Amino acid sequence: MEQEQNLIFGVNPVAEKLKASLDDVLEILVSDTSDREVLRSICREAQRLGVRVVSVDRRMLDKLAAGHRHQGVVARVKAYRYLSFGEMADRIKPQSVCERILFLDGVTDPRNFGAILRTADGAGVRYVVIPRDRSVEVTPLVTKASAGATHHVNVVKVTNLRRAISDIKKLGYWVAGLDAQSRDTIYRGDLPARLAVVLGSEGTGVRPINLRECDFTLSIPMLGKVASLNVSVAAAVFLYELLRQSR
Repeated sequence: MEQEQNLIFGVNPVAEKLKASLDDVLEILVSDTSDREVLRSICREAQRLGVRVVSVDRRMLDKLAAGHRHQGVVARVKAYRYLSFGEMADRIKPQSVCERILFLDGVTDPRNFGAILRTADGAGVRYVVIPRDRSVEVTPLVTKASAGATHHVNVVKVTNLRRAISDIKKLGYWVAGLDAQSRDTIYRGDLPARLAVVLGSEGTGVRPINLRECDFTLSIPMLGKVASLNVSVAAAVFLYELLRQSR
C-alpha cells in the first residue's frame, strides 16, 4: 500500500508545489528562527491560498528532512501519485500526439533521478517510466534534487519494464536504447517524432533483456579516457539533442 502522506522540503520544491498542485498540500512548516524574505513570501502565498502555516523549531525540520538541507521549510503533502501505463497510453494513443518518453532501467540514486526529472521537464518530456523494483522512487530527496520538477513530470511505475517497452511500440512509438557500444550516435539526425528513449543504471547501463527490445541503439561520443557519462548528464545530452532536432 502506498503511504498516505509525503514530505517536500526546500524553498523551490515547496513553492513549485503550491503553484502546481495546491490541493495536495496539507500544511507548511516553517522555521521559527528564520526571517528570510523568500520564506516569508512562501508563507504569505500559502496563507493567501488557504493553506495552514505552522512555525516550528528548526530541529523538528532537521528531523523531518532526515538531515538533508531543508532551507527552513517543509511541506506535508498527499502521497505522490504515480501514473499507470494504461493512463499514459490513453493520453498518447492519438497519432497526432508526438511525445518523447523516457524509460529508466534501474536508476537507484535519488539525486540522479531528481536531476533527470528536472532535465526532462526542461526539455519538454512529460512522461518518465520506471520499474517497480530495482529503482528509486519519488522521495522528498528526489523532489528536492528535481527543484520541484516532480510536480510537472508524470512518473509512470510499471511491474515489467521490458513488457512496457514492447507495449509502447504497439502504440506506434520507436524505441532507442542508449548504449556506449553503438556505432550510431545521438547526432544521426533522423530520429522519429514518436520516440521512447531507454537509459540504464549508473553502473551497468541498460540491461540486455531491455536493450534487445529496442528498435535501435545510439551512443554519446566520448573523446576522453573515461568511458561513460553520469546517467543524469547522459539524459541531459540526449534529451536536449532531441529537442534541438525537433526544432
